[in-house]
Amino acid sequence: MIRQIELTLRGKSRGCHLITNEILRHLCPLPEYGMLNLFVKHTSCALTINENADPDVRHDLNESLDRLAPERQPFYRHTSEGDDDMPAHVKSTLCGVSLTIPITNGRLNLGTWQGIYLCEFRHSASPRHVTATIYY
Repeated sequence: MIRQIELTLRGKSRGCHLITNEILRHLCPLPEYGMLNLFVKHTSCALTINENADPDVRHDLNESLDRLAPERQPFYRHTSEGDDDMPAHVKSTLCGVSLTIPITNGRLNLGTWQGIYLCEFRHSASPRHVTATIYY
């Protein structure tokens, strides 16, 4: 069977945000076994899984991505939507827009220190839309 819902995540400031609990609030109850696919429907943010305990990881990840794709580069052509737009597209491509997570015993089968992040790459972001598909 397949269950699919559309989630709307409130707009967040630029940075990497732990959203595991926000996602789970929309999805519970989960089936005993299956797979969850999350797909963010935007080109200037991303989803990733990373360290969920130390907030310094979120800060350092954001700083590292800013160094990989800095604003105001002379070779950018796509600049009409602001200085943060083209770097946001690059970062979205690097991190990805979807995740697939196993479901085991009615819970997301994440590692002890893993959490789901929304990486927001725009300075002023609107709400983000995510399609969540559960296969079981």
